[in-house]
Amino acid sequence: MENTLAAFDHAIESGCDGFELDVRLTADAVPVVWHDARLRGHFISRQNFETLRTRCLTARRLPRRPVIALCQLEEVLARYSQTAWMDIELKVRGLEAQIAALLRRYRPVHGFVVSSFRRSILLDLHRIDPGLPLAFIFDRMPRAKVWRALPIEFVKPSARLVTAARMNQFHAAEKKVLAWTVNQPKTMRRLAELGVDGMIGDDPAMLGRRGTRKTPQGAPS
Repeated sequence: MENTLAAFDHAIESGCDGFELDVRLTADAVPVVWHDARLRGHFISRQNFETLRTRCLTARRLPRRPVIALCQLEEVLARYSQTAWMDIELKVRGLEAQIAALLRRYRPVHGFVVSSFRRSILLDLHRIDPGLPLAFIFDRMPRAKVWRALPIEFVKPSARLVTAARMNQFHAAEKKVLAWTVNQPKTMRRLAELGVDGMIGDDPAMLGRRGTRKTPQGAPS
């Protein structure tokens, strides 16, 4: 299951440089690692962390409702800051100051990036800590003036958007490129030939066979 410690361990064991994780905020302001807005049918933003964790640890008889080991972002940073490269995607606003503080305390020694689809989040992060490496995520190609105006080190396009011309444009602007979601060997080979700086996907074993920076998306086991 993605966004769990077991999944992140699996990514590292498979030979990946690190992993991507998604962060949301609970009602009591705890940054938790989860992709969707809801968990067990409840909005994360409306529930306290301990309530959510208790629900997740309650086994369900239905096969679609397994026990979930919900974790806080701080747990992930403390566990992997010495061993893994991390792509920390912020799904919602309101996390910026906490993220900056946690990364000052647990700065990943192998590198990291904080990414988001939302430009306002990236601008807030840069204002709080201009030294944070940031990435702008997009699944439709924005105008060049949009991503050029952001204080980012990385662009993070959907893999289908990556072409030789766009790679030249990104690299000419001194932006590194992280492509997602890369789940097919032919896509991985194409992107490697184009010179992407990293790939994000759901298959750690496949990504782990490449020499390019490999970052599983949630690193599912």
